[in-house]
Amino acid sequence: MITPEAKARENIDEMLNAAGWVIQDRDELNLSAGTGVAVREFPLKEGFADYLLFAGKKAVGVIEAKKEGTTLSGVSDQSQKYLTGRLDNIPNELGFLPFGYESTGKETYFRDLRDPEPRSRRVFWFHKPETLLEWMKQEKTLRARMREYPPLVKTGLRECQIEAITNLEHSFAEDHPRSLIQMATGSGKTFTAVSFAYRLIKHCNAKRILFLVDRTSLGTQTHKEFQKYVTPDDGRKFTELYNVQPLSGKNIDDVSKVCICTIQRLYSLLRGDEGYDPESDEFSSFEQGFSNGKPKDVGYNSEIPIETFDFIVTDECHRSIYNLWSQVLEYFDAHLIGLTATPSKQTLGFFNKNLVMEYGSERAVADGVNVGFDVFRIVTEITKGGSSVDADLWVEKREKLSRDKKWELLDEDFSYTEKQLDRDVVSYDQIRTVIRTFKENLFTKLFVGRSEIPKTLIFAKSDSHAEDIVEIVREEFGRGNEFCKKITYKTGRKPEDMIREFRTSYNPRIAVTVDMVSTGIDIKPLECLIFMRDVKSQVYFEQMLGRGTRTVDLTDLHQVTTDAPPKDRFIVVDAVGVCESSKNPAVVIDKKPGISFKKLLEAVAVGNHEDDLITTLATRLARLDRRISDREREEIFETANLPVKSIINSLYASVDPDEVTGHAMEMSATENPTESEIAGAKESLVSAACEPFDNPKLRTLLIDLKTKSEQILDKVSEDRVIEADFSTDAKERAVITVANFKQFIEDNKDTITALQIIYSRPKSERHLTYAQIRELSDILSRPPYGFTPDSVWKAYEQVEKNRVRGATPQRMLTDIISLVRFTLGCDKYLEPFSETVEHRYERWLREREEDGQKFSDEQIEWLNIIKDHISTSVEIGPDDFEYNQRLMQKGGLVSAYRAFGDELNSIMSEMNEVLGV
Repeated sequence: MITPEAKARENIDEMLNAAGWVIQDRDELNLSAGTGVAVREFPLKEGFADYLLFAGKKAVGVIEAKKEGTTLSGVSDQSQKYLTGRLDNIPNELGFLPFGYESTGKETYFRDLRDPEPRSRRVFWFHKPETLLEWMKQEKTLRARMREYPPLVKTGLRECQIEAITNLEHSFAEDHPRSLIQMATGSGKTFTAVSFAYRLIKHCNAKRILFLVDRTSLGTQTHKEFQKYVTPDDGRKFTELYNVQPLSGKNIDDVSKVCICTIQRLYSLLRGDEGYDPESDEFSSFEQGFSNGKPKDVGYNSEIPIETFDFIVTDECHRSIYNLWSQVLEYFDAHLIGLTATPSKQTLGFFNKNLVMEYGSERAVADGVNVGFDVFRIVTEITKGGSSVDADLWVEKREKLSRDKKWELLDEDFSYTEKQLDRDVVSYDQIRTVIRTFKENLFTKLFVGRSEIPKTLIFAKSDSHAEDIVEIVREEFGRGNEFCKKITYKTGRKPEDMIREFRTSYNPRIAVTVDMVSTGIDIKPLECLIFMRDVKSQVYFEQMLGRGTRTVDLTDLHQVTTDAPPKDRFIVVDAVGVCESSKNPAVVIDKKPGISFKKLLEAVAVGNHEDDLITTLATRLARLDRRISDREREEIFETANLPVKSIINSLYASVDPDEVTGHAMEMSATENPTESEIAGAKESLVSAACEPFDNPKLRTLLIDLKTKSEQILDKVSEDRVIEADFSTDAKERAVITVANFKQFIEDNKDTITALQIIYSRPKSERHLTYAQIRELSDILSRPPYGFTPDSVWKAYEQVEKNRVRGATPQRMLTDIISLVRFTLGCDKYLEPFSETVEHRYERWLREREEDGQKFSDEQIEWLNIIKDHISTSVEIGPDDFEYNQRLMQKGGLVSAYRAFGDELNSIMSEMNEVLGV
């Protein structure tokens, strides 16, 4: 019987062969046999090396082999003697052997003695001999080079980006294998990543960097960041200097310095899967769960060796990538860098809690990188408590997947809860009521004073739910197909095309999605998110909120929304209580979503036992089990003689490699069953797991229970709004803002010049300048106040809305005057300063006419321009005629004197006093 030590040697031989090493015994030594030769039991001064490695006919390293189960941390001392011992008559370049491996054939450690702090690290496989030769030619190792960065060029970088790159490079210098960067959505994570990638390639001579993304559309977005990135020290585009390859085929170009790929495609590349479906790249592994719930096992692929990438960046890849897919990441001998806005416990654990950058949404909003949001709650009777349909009424039923409809007469009353909405039951009036309420409040409460519908994203529960919402939105707003569109996986168009259209074109104004636009996608002009679905995962919920938090240049915003003010917030319309519900992680698993439940059962009954079919059936049964009652579970038990959970567990276990191997060991009574024994064990488990479905009664019962989950289209129940207003939190924040502003005025009315003038000086002496208003604004905006005219104005709109007038889409700096006067009680109503000036101007003209002064048409034109200037600048003087564009276009000071003569100065002085503060 083969000994454990011999078995380990067999496994090591297989690994070396696969990596391109020629294995020889000492007596058969032939260093010309290949680029790399591994010689067994080679005698050295310190003893016999289990394997002495030659690359390019020179000794470069050793392998110390141990039986499986041996802990390898202590074995490094033994191999160290061989690495640093005398090498008499053995060709080598350094006088010592730099590369040391310890391996059991199942677990392998590696270290390079040339590193600044040589430290063993776990590797999936042995490196190719060509790689060791290449490393030998390098003057310094990668880890040494990562300690010698030149100073960071900070031009064009935000403070948070500078901090992230600096901390990451410090982590590299300390040789941390995994580093996590947490930066709030919209703070420029991808730009940060491109910046440190450039430095790794240029200054550390990184061979290749892999960017892993959640789906193709995010990969396209990342590729564009590389294409437009201008290198700070060279001035050329990144892609002019280095090749960036979005992986769409099965080959990695030798010249590529950056590869962009989804985890799904990377897994298929490692497996050599020729039949990989490119559409799988469109699905988010986070939301769709692209997995059967079991860890993804990978084998060695000589075409993509472990040294293919020096660095792997995971950009907004969540949860499952760090457990189910972890072996795909750990396959490569590479540093791992995670980028996320919302790290979960799994993420932090995977990166060894090495959080090199923590930049949360609070800091991002405070820095002006992101904007905050208000919550507008819509509560309807059906949303809150469900509804019922009386017996003897005809109702429509619709198949969820095909959306085929049929009519059926109810023989008993039908009641449904709010949790069944849009899954088991579709209440058209509930959807319509929410949309209509949104429309009615759009310009009166949500976006006051505007006439153009802001870019709005609606989150639906499913593709079918999204279809219903799109139809009703178009009807309620009385608009065509271009106005509102669905952006889901089932539209038939390329996701990046739909997203680009929503981002950069005027239409659609409203988009409805399930999860395609929920994470990572950059749509800066978004101003409103409507949640018509609940979300259990806090991480995912924060990702969805991140779609609205991004800031946008006003010019760019006006390209799609012409009447929008500068974006300083976004609004969450919560129609399902998502902001109040608890958030718990959830995983979706379904490998065959397009196959009906009935066909799945039939396929298994006729002997189709494919892994994907088995896991899909198990998943569907698990979903069914969550929906049925205890009595219905008893029916299944009575029919199958097994509990439904046992059936589900058996299905999953039958395709679990660990379970299969364990069963094979039991059947063969050996710890190392053969491949045929493992195959036989799997067939045995699968047959046993599928045996209950041979029973036609069980199949019929399961189909009947599943049919109960069909949607009923409720067109009878009428819904009514219970509440439609900003959330209590938003109102509380408004009250606090107003109180703090009043306290600020009270504390500073005798010390700040602008407040002194407004508060205590008589009308004739209130000569307030624009510079004094600017000074007041600067003081207000500084910590700890953080006030802006718009934020205080909006707070007053909620606290004293009956006394707030005017609908200016954009607050002007001079509106501070109105806010201060209103707060001090000087004015009964709060209105924009421009409207106050307009009223005073009209009254002044009337009084002038009553006094017998009649202005000419040309003089009125001048007076209108002067009035408008005072609205924005508080006062007017002779110097203003030299820079105000309208005054200059009218002819400047000379033309004004020509129109008014010597009266010009007295008119300006009078208008300053009458129209100003």
